[in-house]
Amino acid sequence: MKIIIAGGGTGGHIYPAISIAQALKKSNPSTQIIFVGTAQGLEKKIIPQAGYDLRLIQSGKLNYQGQFFQKIKSVFKIPLGIIQSVIILIKERPDFVIGVGGYASAPMTLAAALIRVKTAIWEPNAHPGMANRILSRYVDKTYLVFADAVKFLKSKNNITLGMPLRDDIENYSAELSTAKNNFTLLCFGGSQGSMFLNDCLSDFVLNNPQLVEKMHIIHQTGSKDFERIKTKYDNHARVEVHEYIFNMPKYYSQADMLFCRGGASTLAEAAVYGVVPLVVPLPAADDHQQRNAEALVNQNAGFMFLQNTFDSEQFKNKIAEMIKHPEVLQEMSDRLKQMVQKGAARKIAEDIIASVGPSKKESTL
Repeated sequence: MKIIIAGGGTGGHIYPAISIAQALKKSNPSTQIIFVGTAQGLEKKIIPQAGYDLRLIQSGKLNYQGQFFQKIKSVFKIPLGIIQSVIILIKERPDFVIGVGGYASAPMTLAAALIRVKTAIWEPNAHPGMANRILSRYVDKTYLVFADAVKFLKSKNNITLGMPLRDDIENYSAELSTAKNNFTLLCFGGSQGSMFLNDCLSDFVLNNPQLVEKMHIIHQTGSKDFERIKTKYDNHARVEVHEYIFNMPKYYSQADMLFCRGGASTLAEAAVYGVVPLVVPLPAADDHQQRNAEALVNQNAGFMFLQNTFDSEQFKNKIAEMIKHPEVLQEMSDRLKQMVQKGAARKIAEDIIASVGPSKKESTL
């Protein structure tokens, strides 16, 4: 059995894709996995390190706000990417193609659908982006994280299975949790960090010494902003500063709340641990992160602050309220955990294998 996984760009697309690949290999060790990405995305580094074959094509972004010429330039790359995808498909003859979002997803998945290869897209957001809204008309099925996404799609078959998570995140041990002497706030602005979150949190720490005295802050800054924020904190006694956190289960299990962006992977990981998120969605053309955050807020399982109206006083008051009323925070944490659908990567892998057909099944389960 040969599967192509197309897409990438950021960790929010790449790591769930790797989780699906691992589940496919676990179900059927003889499966050959080929990733298709672009040279601009993080997949160029991460996928080969994970031990998978990566092919590169040309592609571009459609959702540019106020950048007409960039959008035109991107649009012209997509036909070339489709041609490159067809060449890969003819050469490799895959049994199934799944697009996981990111630049390479659309050309490869569309090319596969047009030449009648079995196809699917994976949609992580409550409000799908433009590419997946278009692709949903052509693919055989769509795997969803949020059921709310169905109303935006035209797929023949929509299956809500949750977020494919790495084994170390999903199957964490409760023994990792340590006794907490202080309310702990974790800040994680995605794999590359967020300058906006970095400034908001560091300003909060420096401007509210009495409240912060009751807290422990774990702050991942990202590599670009690490030295600046580290200098700004000046070895603050209540702050633990990291350029990058590799052992996320350790820090999730220490945290009471998470100050973060609204990426679907980030919110799903927080839900596994019941770490109540304070979300500042990344502004984007389709506001998909805002829709992700709203899905939690509507269940009273998280808080949201919009970047263009962010109020530091409201942010401070919300944290102070949760410190004062831990029982309210615990109720929110419990609701958040109830939203988790575990085993998504395995379920997607099983469905792909079933879609390929009996002649390709050599499951070791």
